[in-house]
Amino acid sequence: MLDKAIGGYFELELPAARPSLYPDAFRFQSARAAFCALLRAGRPRRVWVPRYICDAMLAPLKALGVAFEFYALEEDFSVAAELQLRADDWLLYVNYFGVCTLQQQRLLQRFNPAQVVFDHAQAFFAPPLDCLATIYSPRKFFGVPDGGLLVTRVPGVEPTEVDEQALQRATHLLKRLAATPESGYADYQNAERSLEDVEPKRMSVLTERLFTSIDYSAVKEKRNENFRFLHQALAGVNALTLDLDVVDGPLCYPMLPITSVSHGSLAKQRIFVARYWPDVLARTNPGDREHLLSERLLALSCDQRYEQSDLLNVISAVKGGI
Repeated sequence: MLDKAIGGYFELELPAARPSLYPDAFRFQSARAAFCALLRAGRPRRVWVPRYICDAMLAPLKALGVAFEFYALEEDFSVAAELQLRADDWLLYVNYFGVCTLQQQRLLQRFNPAQVVFDHAQAFFAPPLDCLATIYSPRKFFGVPDGGLLVTRVPGVEPTEVDEQALQRATHLLKRLAATPESGYADYQNAERSLEDVEPKRMSVLTERLFTSIDYSAVKEKRNENFRFLHQALAGVNALTLDLDVVDGPLCYPMLPITSVSHGSLAKQRIFVARYWPDVLARTNPGDREHLLSERLLALSCDQRYEQSDLLNVISAVKGGI
């Protein structure tokens, strides 16, 4: 019997497969599952995690019973100066919005790189540094149903079972393409909930194929172009200091307005802005930097779907809301 079927109906038409951006990465159904596999293989005594982080990355720690402590961030997203690591501790640091490369480099000078795990869920185009591990979440950058990448030298992390739920997670992708974002939002929420199980599995066959059809260089160039366009218009009302020299394929344009801008008001104008992260409010105090970021920061889309004419509408709406 032939391994490859000949004839019959067509599958979804996709561009020819391209080389992988991170060919040595282990492929999982999600970033949190990749983190779970790393924890299980590496067995740290304790993990230090930032207070400004999604609860999804805490789930593997809780599931495996790994002790963890929160640390604070400085104004420039650096790790608080008072943090000290013991020999059997790990440090998890997030490259926030894809603009924290310099902070990462300083961390590797300050701590033993073999104890540092970088979370690149918001920094897909930032290459892995020489550290314990780097974790990526492709679906935050591309229209794929699932996926997580893990770059590490730690042995024994690769899962054997393949995730088979990609078709159930693809509905929102098709609805947004064929109809509206609003029509697929409930499906998107269901897809996200389906990834709450942190037990590691290999990336689905569908996502593997979709992942190889992406023009990564074009995506990165467009994100850079859009980021700079937004920064030129909004830097004067953005309380964050951003170094354009290290921006390369960012997640979004992070803006901390001088006064709060209503996410709801923007949504009424069909400008949907992710909030990073509501769960942070429960573990911080109103005066904390992380509390302010979770409450007020606007993660403005600057991705490959948009032209400058689209971004002019965003700029007008944001300035009108200040």
